Amino acid sequence: MRKTGQLSASFRDPGGFLFSDNGILYRQINRAYSKDYARLMDSGLYDKLVKASLLIPHVETDQLPATSDAAFKVIQPERVPFISYPYEWSFSQLKDAALATLSIQKRALKLDMSLKDASAYNIQFVRGKAILIDTLSFEIYKEGQPWVAYKQFCQHFLAPLALMSYRDVRLSQLLRVYIDGVPLDLASELLPVKTKFNFGLLTHIHIHAGAQKRYSDKVVKLQTSGMSKQALTGLIESLENTIKKLTWKPAGTEWGDYYENTNYTDSAFEHKRRLVNEWALEKKPALVWDLGGNTGVFSRETAASGAFTVSFDIDPAAVEQNYRTVKSKKEQNVLPLVLDLTNPSPSLGWDNKERDSFDARGPVDMALALAVIHHLAISNNVPLPQLADFFASHCRRWLVIEFVPKSDSQVQKLLGSREDIFPNYTREGFETAFSSRFILNKTEPVRDSERTLYLMEAR
Repeated sequence: MRKTGQLSASFRDPGGFLFSDNGILYRQINRAYSKDYARLMDSGLYDKLVKASLLIPHVETDQLPATSDAAFKVIQPERVPFISYPYEWSFSQLKDAALATLSIQKRALKLDMSLKDASAYNIQFVRGKAILIDTLSFEIYKEGQPWVAYKQFCQHFLAPLALMSYRDVRLSQLLRVYIDGVPLDLASELLPVKTKFNFGLLTHIHIHAGAQKRYSDKVVKLQTSGMSKQALTGLIESLENTIKKLTWKPAGTEWGDYYENTNYTDSAFEHKRRLVNEWALEKKPALVWDLGGNTGVFSRETAASGAFTVSFDIDPAAVEQNYRTVKSKKEQNVLPLVLDLTNPSPSLGWDNKERDSFDARGPVDMALALAVIHHLAISNNVPLPQLADFFASHCRRWLVIEFVPKSDSQVQKLLGSREDIFPNYTREGFETAFSSRFILNKTEPVRDSERTLYLMEAR
């Protein structure tokens, strides 16, 4: 039976929408967007952006549209291996997404087109690079037309980046609260006074926010109408220069030297790496989640087996380093993301269906849970049976998990400042809890340590 459905996140654009038919992703282009689509394709802009790895490629198909009354054409875009959201990105990921958006806009203007949307949600990370996934984001440029996406760009990219750079990197989580981007008046109030001496931030955040307060958006648009293409290009370059100057220097012991501060010997560390690599090669998962991936050392072991690996960690500094490694080594199948396993990304947006929860983006072929179980069980008081249920709900097939006993020095640190109320936190208790949801396929003591690595298969 044919199963067709419009994606819940794709409903705002009258030009078209994404839909799925028997598991294959398509985009319906409506007649209302036919002229803009023809210009995108005929002008050469599509080819140039795809060649520059700035736009997701697609093919035109004979697929039946989801709704025929308004349909013009159906295309099949390349499927993104994993959809992530701006509040899950590191500082440099959000910065690269912003610069990619501005690069696309500059290239579009040269061919008499313009981005009508500058949403951070239109950017995804594919083969290690920020890429636009919304083919319908372009419109034909009209002389004197202001950039209609200017406010959106400032709220989705510039404001959170400035707050992360000048205040606290954790303020990226405001994007979880404000799905349409950080309000500029809020950003202006939170930023330090010295940012008013930065011409770019003064112009694009402080003055921009003031204009929004004094006038309606309609009046602001009227004031900016009549902008020449040269002036519009200057606006884009000003935004680009402002963002390029924003920096964030991670601090704390977790930056760069995390593994040097563990109790692993070199022998134990290499043994653990070898086991993860061997099990990934043996089981050949297509998609892996490394839950607590830190800087991505073990994520790269599963990636080496050919698996696309999403490397989650709660520490923005570790994720930042992980992403910088992806860039420097030009890695294509590791995606670092910020995630708190005790408070994962929820469903957000209209009817709580516009942005998928962490849970809705699974399950995956294999999950890694290395040196994380003691943090969840002891630091966060999550009982072992509930942990087994959690991992079982996210693993389609395989779980590689490390048990760290109470005698381990890292667990002793956690227990040093609290009462030990965890009588069931033993290897026997762990195996009993997880055996109800998994088959213990392999058990390997990690050499020169008290830890044990398990390969488990979901029941």
